[in-house]
Amino acid sequence: MHSGLVLTFTVFGKTITGSEDRMEKYLLEMKNISKSFGTNRVLEKIDINVKAGEVLALLGENGAGKSTLIKILGGIYSRDEGEIYINGEKIEIHSVMDAQKNGIRIIHQEIVLVPERSVATNIFMGREPRTKAGFVDYRKMEEETEQIIKKFGLSILPDELVSGLTIGMQQMVEIMRAVSANAKIVVMDEPTSSLSEHETEILFGIINQLRNMNVGIIYISHRMNEIFQIAERVTVLRDGKKICTVETEKSNKEELINQMVGRTLTKYYIKTKNEIKQKSLEVKNLESKNLFHNISFYGRYGEIVGFSGLVGAKRTEVMKTVFGIIPFNEGTVYMDGKPVTIKNPKDALEAGIAYIPENRREEGLVLLNTVGFNMTLVALRFLIRGITCDYKKKKEIIDGFIDKLSIKVTSKEQLAGNLSGGNQQKVVLAKWLANNPKVLILDEPTRGIDVGSKAEIYGIINELAAHGISVIMVSSELPEIINMCDRVYIMCEGRITGELTSNELSQEKVMMLSSTHFTNREEES
Repeated sequence: MHSGLVLTFTVFGKTITGSEDRMEKYLLEMKNISKSFGTNRVLEKIDINVKAGEVLALLGENGAGKSTLIKILGGIYSRDEGEIYINGEKIEIHSVMDAQKNGIRIIHQEIVLVPERSVATNIFMGREPRTKAGFVDYRKMEEETEQIIKKFGLSILPDELVSGLTIGMQQMVEIMRAVSANAKIVVMDEPTSSLSEHETEILFGIINQLRNMNVGIIYISHRMNEIFQIAERVTVLRDGKKICTVETEKSNKEELINQMVGRTLTKYYIKTKNEIKQKSLEVKNLESKNLFHNISFYGRYGEIVGFSGLVGAKRTEVMKTVFGIIPFNEGTVYMDGKPVTIKNPKDALEAGIAYIPENRREEGLVLLNTVGFNMTLVALRFLIRGITCDYKKKKEIIDGFIDKLSIKVTSKEQLAGNLSGGNQQKVVLAKWLANNPKVLILDEPTRGIDVGSKAEIYGIINELAAHGISVIMVSSELPEIINMCDRVYIMCEGRITGELTSNELSQEKVMMLSSTHFTNREEES
């Protein structure tokens, strides 16, 4: 079921290979782990265990306690109660260094690389090989990195700057760093959220090889298909408590979702047939040098238009150009049939266009400021009158969206960075909806969001379209594209390679067009 080649690395001249014999006892045990922040109890006597050579999936909605549990294992948080054992021996973890000394490596969802340093430097940071004179041996470090890259089957260079890599490739560098450090236990938090289909296949191959090295893996993902593809067992958390641990082959998707949310999700994808009206946004022959070429598309009021394609297709770059973040050298943008000049986001806002970015934590929110501040940040132009602010109107906006979007907050003064992923996404939505946009561009709107929150986001998107907003949705999740969109444009390497209506949509057609390099019109001409 989970076969794979034995992974062999040579690190600092030492050859490391895996054994086919797996230990029967638990490699990792976390017993009765509890944690509170003030009066808020976030973990209540959690027990999990992982065998050597096993993949344990950890499931739960955002806010269920997964991140807190993993941060305790990784030495970022200290536990209030409980014990941690490795190979039956009790250990103490009070810092990240303690965790690493015990062979524990955490690959976080948010990439924590140094962008202006090389791939090799990032992989070996903190454990660089040294010459006899005590200096960093860069030649040896790059040679070791090259070996690791070859084992991963990647086409990057050891001396390449991380800043020049795609988000997916940066994620692979994170994984290489953990694996090359001789980890006993590797935690992967949403590892495929930024990976292409090909990169995901490479990752799964690496996971199978890690099994043969007796590495224990804790795998966190909201993508159910992945769980059933690679995990032997699944532990479900809900509201800081362990609900169950089951063997994947004895469970199913619906059962696990119900365990996660504590209720039956009778309607996951929420899409109604809305009245589609006249064109809203139209783009003709848009080109940005070295990024994309000859991009033409349109949206209509009441319609959800999807943009699909593999990582590197330049979908995000097109949307950032329409919003005025990236300049373009050719083409025209129209709103309601009239050409508009968009040189910056202010121009886009005034034209009625809103853009919710792919990376909400870095580009969508001010994490160290309040929910209320974030919600009204863009709407300040409506609230400021002279040197005064209309605080009554501001309060109405904040309270209204907290209620309308069902945002779970302790108060409007809660820091945005302390919210779950789903609630952070709702705050970003509120920020732009407060400007009453005509066109709403959503870039990966459910990335890193649990199934319950996804259903809520789908409901919000559908409701916005039903109220006449023109929605453009960029997504790498094909089920999302197929079930939510009225029409879909498919891109490959900076070009639109096809357009499909909802009746024509299928996974096979989308994938075929995602790997097609020219549109039919170009081939015919």
